[in-house]
Amino acid sequence: MLPTSFYVQNRQELYAKLPADSVLVVFAGRAPRQSADAYYPFFTNRNFLYLTGMEEENLIFMAVKRGEEVRETIFLQQADPMQERWFGRRIHAEDVPETYGITECSYVDRFAGTFDRLAAGGTVQTLWLDFDREEPDEQPNAAQLFAQKTGESYPYLSLCNAHPLLRELRTIKKPCEIEAMRRAVPITRAGIVRMMRACRPGMKEYELKAEFDYALAKHGVRTPAFPSIICCGQNNFCIHYYDYTGEVHDGDMVLNDVGAWWDHECNDVSRAWPANGTFNERQKALYQCIYETSEHMFSIIKPGMPMRSIDELARQFCFEKLKALGLIEDFRDIRRIMWHDGAHHVGFDVHDVVDYSRDTAPGMVFCVDIGVYVEEWGIGFRLEDNCLVTETGCENLTRSIPRTVEEIEAVMAGKAE
Repeated sequence: MLPTSFYVQNRQELYAKLPADSVLVVFAGRAPRQSADAYYPFFTNRNFLYLTGMEEENLIFMAVKRGEEVRETIFLQQADPMQERWFGRRIHAEDVPETYGITECSYVDRFAGTFDRLAAGGTVQTLWLDFDREEPDEQPNAAQLFAQKTGESYPYLSLCNAHPLLRELRTIKKPCEIEAMRRAVPITRAGIVRMMRACRPGMKEYELKAEFDYALAKHGVRTPAFPSIICCGQNNFCIHYYDYTGEVHDGDMVLNDVGAWWDHECNDVSRAWPANGTFNERQKALYQCIYETSEHMFSIIKPGMPMRSIDELARQFCFEKLKALGLIEDFRDIRRIMWHDGAHHVGFDVHDVVDYSRDTAPGMVFCVDIGVYVEEWGIGFRLEDNCLVTETGCENLTRSIPRTVEEIEAVMAGKAE
């Protein structure tokens, strides 16, 4: 587990950005209902997790800053033997100080009264909530509903968004986070290698997925870091493909975009290989384009580069390779073959919540994701690795996962581990 000190430090760094007389409220969230009495598995709000280390639904964290002093309270669910019999042991108050570094506990049914007394007393001026909205028509989450209620009851409280501050904190990974990512790499590797070795024409995509999931489970990882993308042939032209029903045919390229995680930290890795174990001429030529582009990017990434330049530099380099193959003549047409950007950060989320306006800096971890999709050849795939920016350059954290033509063919032939 990431140490308690990690979460304590995250909170302290956030408090340093808040003005005096502020109150911060962060919600763990809850699982939405699927249908009837079935619910989706609970997935903790990642900013709540980043600050507390707690994975349980319905919890609320509150911190009150007066001057330079901060008082923290976690609002837990009441112990309930019947509910715990059905759904597992809840976090109990006696667990909290040592495991999570929070000294004051209360219960969620007391949160409203506690906040009302605080707001009515006039001792805080600013309410900070984590507003994270992807689409304008999303259902309002707990923070948005709380903001509406609070705005009606206490219009004199200034409302501020803590989300940009949390993005800023999550941009640079702490050493324990990078170590967790490193620990996830051999598990991701085991899953990808197992798929390579099992792959045969006639298999179904869901059989390959089962191989990956089995390898993760054998290493103590119960679920992948994100829904796995495992596909072949024409299905490779759906960038986010989750159907898994296609059949692997001789001559297909098999594509995966997968990752394990460790201590909440994600890997995100793409590999591609020929279904029959041997690259044909066109497959090899295209693969060399993206491999050489990836290697070029890892040779030039260093601190101080604008993040927005990473994708552009990759496209410019790969364009010359694709032009030499006669696939494209004008760089203005590059998105006909290179469909997607390929430099998103990874961390607590696979598309991590960070400050994208910053230049590259030591401690950043992001994907170098080079994809080519040549529909007229019926070949599409990508090569994606995780890049750690260092003081002088960068490191490919996932280089140990077979990535050259020779390494992939050797693994599939049983000649390499």
